[in-house]
Amino acid sequence: MKFPNSPVLLAILLFLSLSVSWANSDPGPIDGFLRCLTTQTQSSHPIDECIYTPQNTSFQSVLHARINNLRYATTTTSKPLAIIAAKNESHVQATVVCAKQHGLQLKIRSGGHDFEGLSYVSDVPFVILDMFNLSSINVNVADESAWVQSGALLGQIYYEIARNTKVHGFPAGICPTVGAGGHFSGGGYGALMRKYGLSIDNIVDAKLVDVNGRILDRKSMGEDLFWAIRGGGGASFGVILSWKLKLVPVPAKVTVFSVPRTIEEGATDLFYKWQIVAPKMPKDLFLRAMPQVKNTTEGKKTVEISFIAHYLGGTDKLVALVNERFPELGLQQKDCIEMSWVESTVYWSLYPLGSPTSVLLNTTIPSIFFKGKSDYVKEPLPKEVIESIWKHMIEIEDIFLEINPYGGRMSEISESATPYPHRAGNLFHVMYYTWWAEEGIETTNRLVALTRKLAEMMTPFVSKNPREAFQNYRDLDIGANQDNQTNFEIARLYGSKYFKGNFDRLVRVKTTVDPHNFFRHKQSIPPV
Repeated sequence: MKFPNSPVLLAILLFLSLSVSWANSDPGPIDGFLRCLTTQTQSSHPIDECIYTPQNTSFQSVLHARINNLRYATTTTSKPLAIIAAKNESHVQATVVCAKQHGLQLKIRSGGHDFEGLSYVSDVPFVILDMFNLSSINVNVADESAWVQSGALLGQIYYEIARNTKVHGFPAGICPTVGAGGHFSGGGYGALMRKYGLSIDNIVDAKLVDVNGRILDRKSMGEDLFWAIRGGGGASFGVILSWKLKLVPVPAKVTVFSVPRTIEEGATDLFYKWQIVAPKMPKDLFLRAMPQVKNTTEGKKTVEISFIAHYLGGTDKLVALVNERFPELGLQQKDCIEMSWVESTVYWSLYPLGSPTSVLLNTTIPSIFFKGKSDYVKEPLPKEVIESIWKHMIEIEDIFLEINPYGGRMSEISESATPYPHRAGNLFHVMYYTWWAEEGIETTNRLVALTRKLAEMMTPFVSKNPREAFQNYRDLDIGANQDNQTNFEIARLYGSKYFKGNFDRLVRVKTTVDPHNFFRHKQSIPPV
């Protein structure tokens, strides 16, 4: 594509095409940035076809294709001056060098599932480095590993692993359209976490473009930086190009079930018992509780909890185990389904039973308006608190809680082994997730306020000093800077909640590798 040579013409075009326009700023930086990209890349890997400016007819579709939260895709949301959809590692290097040289904020996006849009929205003039074209996956069964580029989606990774081996898997999330870049750098958890820990506990190497445009691997970046990017958020330290995963053994058949129970069917007592027994189950069993609001046959609202299991073994052993430890659930043989590990990733993705594993290759990002928050719980919730949760959920209606048991391998790993500190001592982690379908400030404000109200009600019953939160579920309510500056004390607010005592080490790494804070966003790690 060709770019206008006149800065005046460029400014006019930008003014017309940006819904939140940066037209009053000097057009020089973006013009110079675009020219810089051409000079910084080799003719063998031309970058022109990777550049989308607002003048390009595909700009809007490329921008919105990877926006999961529509709260950050409204007509008043700030738009980038350009999107660089890199197809080669040299394109990433050029984008970093040129954005830094021309004073433009760089946003790095892989899957687009950022809860608060920090990877594609900014308060200041910015460009997006979109990683979706960098999505290769190379599985090496001989050494039980896989190199995965940051633009690869979890579903694609699961599919490719299963295409090469039937007895290996990888511990990561259940949503198949989440991108590897953000998921792994934030921690990454899923149905194998009680057996093998998080994604970051099974990553053995990485390739990164640093602030100077150099490509580094684990050896050349050093152990401190390698430690930081596995759970500390890669976008604070550089651009993660790819990860080397250590595959984990899985049986040829695993067993799953989903058993729903409403309040009227004893869901309150079941959940009370679940929170005590689920974290103490054998490592092979992951038993999630997922409450959501349902309509009764009388047209009233109730809460139904789905108890959803993933077991690394057969049905007979699972039924015997659950009926011994959690007989109140009333699990029966007919509730259980045996399948391969990769088929279980399809099951957890909520595709209809029997769907082919090829659905994991779907790259369409589901887009809705939503607000998410997270908590860690260390003591069993009293029944009256559980009942209060149900009342709040019915008031909100379009909400579900995703509640995941800890224990097992998660309790064995030191909280300083990676930046992710939420290990021993937790019974479970909970995500509050409220969604709605239509844009509107009144609806948004009401539902966000109700979600915050539920979280506020939970304050006495969750982790304290600090009240811990999960970085993969970014939440600007716990503290946020502006895009054009980083206040250290504000950063400590959210940093202590995401990383606890690991925050100070992350700051030291940041100060060493990016002292001028080029890689930043509203919840990034600051330098000293």
